[in-house]
Amino acid sequence: MTNQKNNKAIHITLWIAQVLLAVMFIMAGIMKASQPIEALSQSLPWVTTVPVGLVRFIGISELLGGLGLILPSLLRFKPFLTVWAALGLATVMILAAIFHASRGEFSAIGVNVVLIAVFLFIAWGRSKKARILSKH
Repeated sequence: MTNQKNNKAIHITLWIAQVLLAVMFIMAGIMKASQPIEALSQSLPWVTTVPVGLVRFIGISELLGGLGLILPSLLRFKPFLTVWAALGLATVMILAAIFHASRGEFSAIGVNVVLIAVFLFIAWGRSKKARILSKH
């Protein structure tokens, strides 16, 4: 009985993490993919120091990753894609941490490390502990 309660708690915790991070990354992705660089630079000064194409690529990656955290599991259509989305976003955060370190922005790296840990928790949870099975 305790194991079943633990699995249910992990399942609920995973869903909470997936939804919160999906909303966050979908919003950030839409912003980076669509806003003019001048407007975006007000909240993200680094966007003026990299090519516009890179900013748009990061935005599209974050948007698709955010959708991937929820839709495959929610629709139960190829739910393994949720694991891949979590791993992909963890990779984006590793690259972001390297970028911030190269610019001496070490205070930003803490957020990257926390997000990496949560993405790895989602990948582990949805692949090993609380898998969601496909409808098909």
